[in-house]
Amino acid sequence: MTFLLEKSTKAFAEAKEYIPGGVNSPVRSFRSVGGTPPFIASAHGSKLKDIDNNEYIDYVLSWGPCILGHSHEKVTAALQQAVMQGTSYGAPTILETKVSKLIREIMPAIERVRMVNSGTEATMSALRLARAYTKRTKIVKFAGCYHGHHDSLLVTAGSGAATFGVPDSPGVPDSIATTTLTVPYNDAAALERLFAKQGEEIAAVIIEPVAGNMGLVLPKKGYLAQVRKITAQYGALLIFDEVMSGFRCAFHGAQDLYNIQPDLTCLGKVIGGGLPVGAYGGKAEIMELISPAGPVYQAGTLSGNPLAMTAGYVTLTLLKEQAEAYYAFLTKQTEKLTRGMKAAAEAFDLHYQYHHVGSMFSMFFNGADVVDYETAKQSDVEAFRVYFHAMLSQGIYLAPSQFECAFMSLAHNDADIEQTIAASKNAFREVYEFNKMR
Repeated sequence: MTFLLEKSTKAFAEAKEYIPGGVNSPVRSFRSVGGTPPFIASAHGSKLKDIDNNEYIDYVLSWGPCILGHSHEKVTAALQQAVMQGTSYGAPTILETKVSKLIREIMPAIERVRMVNSGTEATMSALRLARAYTKRTKIVKFAGCYHGHHDSLLVTAGSGAATFGVPDSPGVPDSIATTTLTVPYNDAAALERLFAKQGEEIAAVIIEPVAGNMGLVLPKKGYLAQVRKITAQYGALLIFDEVMSGFRCAFHGAQDLYNIQPDLTCLGKVIGGGLPVGAYGGKAEIMELISPAGPVYQAGTLSGNPLAMTAGYVTLTLLKEQAEAYYAFLTKQTEKLTRGMKAAAEAFDLHYQYHHVGSMFSMFFNGADVVDYETAKQSDVEAFRVYFHAMLSQGIYLAPSQFECAFMSLAHNDADIEQTIAASKNAFREVYEFNKMR
């Protein structure tokens, strides 16, 4: 079965006349897998519907935020009421404090939190704050970890940069790139060697504690504890970028799952309930350096927007009310799906790796263990292209890149999972036939 995309094809052609590449975020273009991206008309529960009236089971979920499922009735009802009161004030609201209080209750490492409008803005602001606090200039990131598209961190990045093979974007000045030091993920010895040479110059280490932007790559046992030990030894701040992993790998985030307390945490996605949002927070003595409490400037016209705060507050409240049951369900459903898809792949003797934690999962067409960016890059992107289109043609919507993470929601039921596993059997058969012809 192949879904017709006549209207989407016309819409994409028109979009390219007005928008670079026809999209407002690169990976949406399907450039790495080819073909036409479906233009979405609506979303409810676990399903998307495109403008050609095709329906898909969605495992992208707006790249993670929609953990309750699309258009959750309590979130949409609250938004409908909120929009009648106004869409933006540029002035303080009680709701901003309520969301901040909830975040602090859920993540105790965050004593103060500042709302922004995106994950990129959160990581950019956290790094500025870290440099001001330590009075140092250099930062350390890990190859394949993506922290947004600001200049300091577009160095050996993952996500869209990995998909398109552009780890160092044109337009990033050498003078900025040289302040960013890069080491392999999951290699504590490499980090230790770097600090032994330049530790007194390093302001912060920023890391996805659970890497989700080179596909899902999990930290090795004890690795994050070693990172914490090294940063503390040299007086550098440890920044956890939990924009993706926060509320996804566990309710209290990766920092709780792996029992590590970072100095600063960056959040996004789930805390906005599907609306644009970001946040960064941490120890009070560090956060109090931010203007107007301190001298580190950071501002935003729409920061703490009442609509985003409404959706975020309802989402976090619902998760908190039944956290144990909800996260047990999400983990169970994710494990059920990946177990079934593993069995489907094994039937065709394919080289693959499945990773999952909480409600996050990835499948790599790779016979070797994927532990970092270099091993992730060894994955068979042509096999993924065949697999992706075979799944899409059966109504399964996955991220159009080998180097992205997939997500489960509370709206995905057993029928969705069974349908997805059945579709994967056909998709893996197509990959098998493709491999025979190569």
